[in-house]
Amino acid sequence: MASNAAVPFWRAAGMTYITYSNICANLVRNCLKEPYKSEAITREKVHFSVSKWTDGKPEKPTIRSDTPE
Repeated sequence: MASNAAVPFWRAAGMTYITYSNICANLVRNCLKEPYKSEAITREKVHFSVSKWTDGKPEKPTIRSDTPE
């Protein structure tokens, strides 16, 4: 069943909503003036843990980050 409804422009451009919102957030952060810009950039960093499962039990988690530090 085809729909004639308007497609969001981010979907028409081949992006997911998450990709679109990340691009918008980066643009807003880059438009800020100091000291707000540096504060916003530090809040952007993401840290998470990854646990490998063996025999139905988790092993020791590894802390990962999305920054190349």
